[in-house]
Amino acid sequence: MKKLLFILSVTLVIALTSCKKPAGQGGNSSIQGKIHTKNYNSNFSVLLNQYAGADVDVYIIYGDQASYGDKIKSGPDGVFEFQYLRKGSYKIYVYSKDSVGTVSPPYSVLNPNLYAPKIAVIKSVEISKKKETVDAGTFEIYN
Repeated sequence: MKKLLFILSVTLVIALTSCKKPAGQGGNSSIQGKIHTKNYNSNFSVLLNQYAGADVDVYIIYGDQASYGDKIKSGPDGVFEFQYLRKGSYKIYVYSKDSVGTVSPPYSVLNPNLYAPKIAVIKSVEISKKKETVDAGTFEIYN
């Protein structure tokens, strides 16, 4: 009987300590950041104004997943926070107008594209311990 209890105890300890949960929801850590918007004229030559990025969609990718795992909107002051995360690697991204033509040429007389394509502004973030709040910094986007 003692031998059986010992084997069950060892099996239980191995099972509990060998399970490593991947990055994602279910923890008690968080990632926060801020969105800052710069509003330019149509060919990005004149800065018209800048302000906190309110109601901007912010995406999170858990670990090495192919697509986003969750999406939230920034608050009126441009601040966002993903809560209840486990330890692991994350990518946070927002979309911005492409001011330098990396996707396609920006607006010009020869290319009158008033609706410049959107590009992702991505930051990698690592949560390394429980109950940690990681600052992803400020995401600067163009409107």
